[in-house]
Amino acid sequence: MSTTDTDVLVIGAGPAGLLLAGDLATAGIDVTLVERRPHGLGNLTRAFAVHARTLEQLDARGLADELLTTGTTLTTARLFGRLDLDLTRLPTRFNHLLVTPQYEVERLLERRAVATGVTFRYGTELRGLRQDADGATAELTDPDGTPLALRARYLVGTDGVRSSVRAALGLPFPGRSVIRSIVLADVRLAEEPADSFSIAGSGDTFAFLAPFGDGWYRVMGWSRTHQVADSEPVDLDEVREIARKALGTDHGMHDARWISRFHSDERQAPAYRVGRAFLAGDAAHVHSPAGGQGMNTGLQDAANLSWKLAAALRGEAPDPEALLDSYQSERHPVGAMVLRSSGALVRLAMAHTPLTRAARSLAARFLSAVPPASVRAMGMLSGIGISYAPAPGTDRPSGRRAPDVHLREGRLYELLRQGEFVLIAPEGATPALPATAPVTPKHLVRATWTDPAKKATVLVRPDGYVHRASH
Repeated sequence: MSTTDTDVLVIGAGPAGLLLAGDLATAGIDVTLVERRPHGLGNLTRAFAVHARTLEQLDARGLADELLTTGTTLTTARLFGRLDLDLTRLPTRFNHLLVTPQYEVERLLERRAVATGVTFRYGTELRGLRQDADGATAELTDPDGTPLALRARYLVGTDGVRSSVRAALGLPFPGRSVIRSIVLADVRLAEEPADSFSIAGSGDTFAFLAPFGDGWYRVMGWSRTHQVADSEPVDLDEVREIARKALGTDHGMHDARWISRFHSDERQAPAYRVGRAFLAGDAAHVHSPAGGQGMNTGLQDAANLSWKLAAALRGEAPDPEALLDSYQSERHPVGAMVLRSSGALVRLAMAHTPLTRAARSLAARFLSAVPPASVRAMGMLSGIGISYAPAPGTDRPSGRRAPDVHLREGRLYELLRQGEFVLIAPEGATPALPATAPVTPKHLVRATWTDPAKKATVLVRPDGYVHRASH
């Protein structure tokens, strides 16, 4: 066996792994990204929705505006045929849902990772993992089957629901299959839908339909009366029938370019960190595709972890173990929340008893009649409303998302593209870094309010969350 050293070894070149590797390389960390698939082999994933908070994270990496050109933006989402969510009310410049294939997200993130110096090893598979006090050693096989040992100071598994890293760590993946025999298809339509995004159910069926923006539509459907194994064939006639029952019409679906059958699990690993190894994305949590939150949650896992690993490796964290442990304490509750919310959405769509249908109707009426409640629901679905507990020694707004304010030096999320903490202060002030800061960065971006009436000093983390605000 040969041995190669790297600072961080990332296993899995999906969206979460690519964003994480690119962030670390931007911070000057040596990163190797291992992927079992050959380079260029498309990964038939089910993700197609990019939510507002993810777009903000991509904006902080200079990628959001380009990604917007690859799909279509939806400003309204219709749920259950009666509830319209007005996404323009979200407090962000990305007050919409972007519908674009996952491969477009991966394309931009891979380009960034290559440009920042990430080392790629495609066609390489993890076979085992050993840890000690100083690092982790991954036992791999390269494309021709030759054994390889790759040692890193830290290792991150972003290798999906069947994670080899999670298995090698001996972590369970508790949960259950929630719904069987879901069908997915990418189709063209003879009749354009009146609603840009729809999800509805008839009791025995449910379906949702959303456009890619280039003439293709993604349809997902389920029928209570046709529960078969994932291996059973599926054709367009089955998809059409489910759509007619759930949506009232199949819109003249034709020319399917992809059809698949799968089952949906709700599972979450109990720990996102074991020693020097971490899990992110579907390796850490998997849930119903309703709401399109899977890829988005994984990308935000990566954004949370990357700056913490960089600070620990650059010697900028006074207490690196506590900082790295905060990945678990911040992101594990978010994963659990996404399991609950996506599960609730699909269960409401599947409602078939008088009681569950009444509950769905009541929920729809409540959200329609109480604007703050609908804004909160949209905030959680889009990620804009997600926050973390205040850091030790701080109070709110610590842990909350930092809005993209305009500063004398530019927009906040443009300044975050440097991958560092941003300290915003009144004009003429040069405050010191707060004593509670989790890092003592070598590079601190200083910015000034455009409004002279603002007297607060705000420290914003590299992932766009407030660490501390003082007046």
